[in-house]
Amino acid sequence: MRRLYLALGLVSLGLGIIGAFLPLLPTVPFLLLAAFLFARGNPVWEKRLLDHPRWGPPIRDWRARRAIGRRAKYLAIASLVAGAVLTWWTLGAPYHWISIAVLAITGSWIATRPE
Repeated sequence: MRRLYLALGLVSLGLGIIGAFLPLLPTVPFLLLAAFLFARGNPVWEKRLLDHPRWGPPIRDWRARRAIGRRAKYLAIASLVAGAVLTWWTLGAPYHWISIAVLAITGSWIATRPE
């Protein structure tokens, strides 16, 4: 079972690394999942991820307080707004309502997380 957790953690870590360079793929959710899986599969990899100077602090903040930093909140909500505008501009009605619903639900959840 530990090998499965380790393998899934490595896949999640890989997706997180790719997401750091591709704007449509999120980074931190995959890194949160990787930390969760590494905690069960390989604590050494979990420690390395938590000690990383760039990605460790958001993961530790999420684990300790379920907190999202202010800059990350702004970027996430701005991305949701951009997606809704792009959907409205390219697909129009009724499809843009799906993007607006995602923006309203997800954006309000993100906005209400502690900083």
